[in-house]
Amino acid sequence: MQPNIGTVDRSIRAIVGLVLIASWFFDLQQGTLGILSLIIGISLIVTVAVRRCPPYVLLGINTGASGE
Repeated sequence: MQPNIGTVDRSIRAIVGLVLIASWFFDLQQGTLGILSLIIGISLIVTVAVRRCPPYVLLGINTGASGE
């Protein structure tokens, strides 16, 4: 599987994912919103780790350079 997430996209996803996870961890988001923040944050971190975004595949988007 070829990566479809570029460096800038990965950086933004990592920052947003960590902020969402931290907001749940420090109880800034509670209840359903907190759980949703945690799930979205984890999914963003997973896409950063594997360098592949399934919705991008379906939509034909590739933010990574072909040489990465």
